[in-house]
Amino acid sequence: MIRLWRRIKFLFNVRKSVPFLVQFFKSREVSKSKKWVSVLLLLAYLLFPWDVIPDFLVFLGLVDDLAVFTYIMQWMIKMAPEELKQEYRVYDK
Repeated sequence: MIRLWRRIKFLFNVRKSVPFLVQFFKSREVSKSKKWVSVLLLLAYLLFPWDVIPDFLVFLGLVDDLAVFTYIMQWMIKMAPEELKQEYRVYDK
C-alpha cells in the first residue's frame, strides 16, 4: 500500500513525472512494443473515454478518469528500467 501511495504521489509531481516519461520513451532498455502499448492505451482512453461514472457528476466523474490514467502510468513505471526507477525514486521496495 505504501508503494502504491508513493507512486501516486509521484504521478502528481509534474516536475518529476514528465521527465520520467521522457526518459522512459528515450530509454533503449524499454522495448518498442512496451512503448507502443503505453502510447496506444493513453490515446485510446483519450479518444474513447468510456466512463463508469458520468462526468456530469463533477467530482465522482473525475475519479474513474483518474483511476484509468493512474493504472496506465503504474504499468509504465513497472516496465521502466531499474536505473530509471532509482533516478526518479519510484523503485519497488
